[in-house]
Amino acid sequence: MRYANPLCLALLTALLLSGCASQTTEPTQFSGYLADYSQLQPATSATGAPVLRWISPQFRSERYTAVYVEKPTFYPEPVPSDQVSAQTLESVRDYLHQALIRELQGRMTVVNEPTMDSLVLRSAITGVTVSTEGLKAYEVIPVALVLAAATTAAGTRDRDSAIFIELEGLDARTSEPVLRVVRKGHGLALENSSTQLTLEDLKPVLDVWARDARDFQPGPR
Repeated sequence: MRYANPLCLALLTALLLSGCASQTTEPTQFSGYLADYSQLQPATSATGAPVLRWISPQFRSERYTAVYVEKPTFYPEPVPSDQVSAQTLESVRDYLHQALIRELQGRMTVVNEPTMDSLVLRSAITGVTVSTEGLKAYEVIPVALVLAAATTAAGTRDRDSAIFIELEGLDARTSEPVLRVVRKGHGLALENSSTQLTLEDLKPVLDVWARDARDFQPGPR
């Protein structure tokens, strides 16, 4: 009977793990934008995406007849790169703001400034990343592994794009937070390290986030 080489098994495990991108924000990726992350719990958005969420026991959606959507900020200040330009980052922020307003208008009144009976939504884009796509399981074959390493070094491998957001809802009357959400989304894959990330690559993620905000249901507590 032939037994697998321990080194081969270790390589196989590493490759399989690297091919599975995390669907939620890791604690090490929290930006510090929110005042408290300790009560965040795994949850599922209206569209079925995994998120981290906290809802105050005092939150009652019927208390709010309107919503004020602050323009998303960046936290910390972004550092543009060769693949992610400052212009793209601004376009992403503007689009997310308008998408949130567009979707929420279908459910409640969106106001231009907070009122005493409004919910204030404030958010921050805390990261936009582009990274080399994880190796696939079939590339464990030695020859394919060599080829994969070569194309990665040459910058010709697909690149994964991801965007991170931290959002909280404040009671306009008290300025107290009543909900917090931290989530991560994956954009379209870029062809290689020379391909510029554009708003179009992230639009599908931003649209889903806006629809989830519209269809948010607190659920049982």
